Amino acid sequence: MRDLAIRLENRPGALAEMGEALGSAGVSIEGGGAFVVDGKGIAHFLFEDTVAARKALEAKGITVLEDREVLVQRLKQVQPGQLGKISRMMADAGVNIEVIYSDHQNQLILVVDDFEKGCAVSEAWMKQTKNQR
Repeated sequence: MRDLAIRLENRPGALAEMGEALGSAGVSIEGGGAFVVDGKGIAHFLFEDTVAARKALEAKGITVLEDREVLVQRLKQVQPGQLGKISRMMADAGVNIEVIYSDHQNQLILVVDDFEKGCAVSEAWMKQTKNQR
């Protein structure tokens, strides 16, 4: 799975056009979200096939800004503080979380500035949470 950063116009129908372009190409979104910041639309969506997603979007004139690897984690939803703990581990390792959202399986999706360091933290998190069962 990979994250695509997508520029969307800040107007009615822009998100619909994006969804229609992907749907017409048979590309499924696996998670993500879209936001307006300072009047500009930006979306981050998770795809199994970013090549097909990019092709479908660009064919409709929709700009793909980035295609990045993601870290996938499972948090213990019933235990408060999970987001703070994993975020602190990332911060202590010098990893900046640039994008965070959930996928359709309620997994945490992280796009980080240093993927290798982020992977090491992610692996440590999995070992730590496995030992706490």
